Amino acid sequence: MTARDPDPVSDVAPELSRRPFIRQHWGGLAFAHWRVEPDRVAPLLPHGTRPDVFDGSTWVGLIPFELSRSAFGPFPPVPVLGTFLETNVRLYSVDEQGRRGVVFRTLEAERLLPVLAANAGLGLPYRWASMTRRRRGGVVEYASRRHGPGPRPATRLHVRPTDEVVVGDPLVDFLTARWGMHVERGGTTRFWPNEHGAWPLRRAELVDLDDELVADSGLPGVADREPDSLLWSDGVDTVFAPPGGRWVGP
Repeated sequence: MTARDPDPVSDVAPELSRRPFIRQHWGGLAFAHWRVEPDRVAPLLPHGTRPDVFDGSTWVGLIPFELSRSAFGPFPPVPVLGTFLETNVRLYSVDEQGRRGVVFRTLEAERLLPVLAANAGLGLPYRWASMTRRRRGGVVEYASRRHGPGPRPATRLHVRPTDEVVVGDPLVDFLTARWGMHVERGGTTRFWPNEHGAWPLRRAELVDLDDELVADSGLPGVADREPDSLLWSDGVDTVFAPPGGRWVGP
C-alpha cells in the first residue's frame, strides 16, 4: 500500500464516528518540546508509522499535568482513582493512512491501579511514580520519580505561565492539535482517535528543569538544554473512541 500524505494540521478535531469509550479532563499542562532529528526517532516508533516532521525536524515532548474525571463507556467518573498527576514523554507520528498522532514512550502516573489497568487493557507504557505539583506565586512546579526496582528516572520542571495567548502559530498547532495516538501491541499498531476543543494556550517561561525521562525514553542528551518550545494550558475535556473509530477514505 502506498503511504498517503499526512492529513492537514488543524486545531479542530475531526468528528468521531464511534461512541466515545474514554472520557477525561486534562488540566494544568506544561508542554516542553525539543527539536530532534527524524532518524533518531524513527527506531522508537511503532510498526507502520514514521516520524511526523515540521520544518525539517520531528519533536519530543515532556508534558506534566493532572488527569481527572476519568470515565469509561456509559459509567460515571471513577472516584478518587480517576484523578492523578501524570507526566508523559511523547513523540510525533504519522501512519500509512496519513493520520497524525502521538506515540507515548512513557506515561508516569502517581496511582498504581490506573497504571496496571492501562498497561493490561490498553497496552500503554504507564509507570508508577511518586509525583508532586506545587504553586509558588506565579510558578508551577512539577516533579516525579519512578518507583523501583531497576532504574528510577526522575524529572523536575518548573514553569511560569505568561499572559501571552498563542493562536494561529503553525508549530504550536503541529505540537498540540493531535487527534489520536498510535499504540503497538502484539505486533499490531492501532490508532485510538480522540476529540476535544481547541487548546487554550499561553507561552511559558522556564524556571527550572532537570529531566531524566527523555533520556530514559531513548533520546539521551536532548533534555540537557532548554526546550525549543514551552507552553502552558489550563486544560480541556477530551474523549477517546476505540481503534478504527475514525473513517478514512476513500
